[in-house]
Amino acid sequence: MTDFAPSLADYPYHIELTTRAQDCDALGHISNVVFYSFFDSVVNQFLSERCELNVASSKIVPFVTGSQCQYMSNVSYPEPIAVGLRVIKLARSAVTFGVSVYAGETGRRAAHGQFMQIFVERATDKVVPIPSHIKLQLDALSEDLE
Repeated sequence: MTDFAPSLADYPYHIELTTRAQDCDALGHISNVVFYSFFDSVVNQFLSERCELNVASSKIVPFVTGSQCQYMSNVSYPEPIAVGLRVIKLARSAVTFGVSVYAGETGRRAAHGQFMQIFVERATDKVVPIPSHIKLQLDALSEDLE
């Protein structure tokens, strides 16, 4: 994994979330699988807000093709979190996002990972180029990486 940004400021887009009691595992920590829902939430909110993508009705939609996560500190309930998002690789039909989760009042880095998507035509599931208005917004998330 190549995305090792040190702070939330290195991510041009982020959202605030709050952990829930149901997110905890048997040890009282936020379960590992919940971090993937944090990743999914920040990506989908970005696509909805900035790219005006309606996944329920758009003819071209993103499919997740892969994800990975490395954990650095435990997160518990109740604890506020921030999830940062940036683009680390952009291709004709695919995007790889870098994602980090920061927790607590101190904003300690709890996890980071990657979330990969391809864009497909809904009716056929055929891979298609990323629509230009979406690619423009994705470019804006990667401009600091040049």
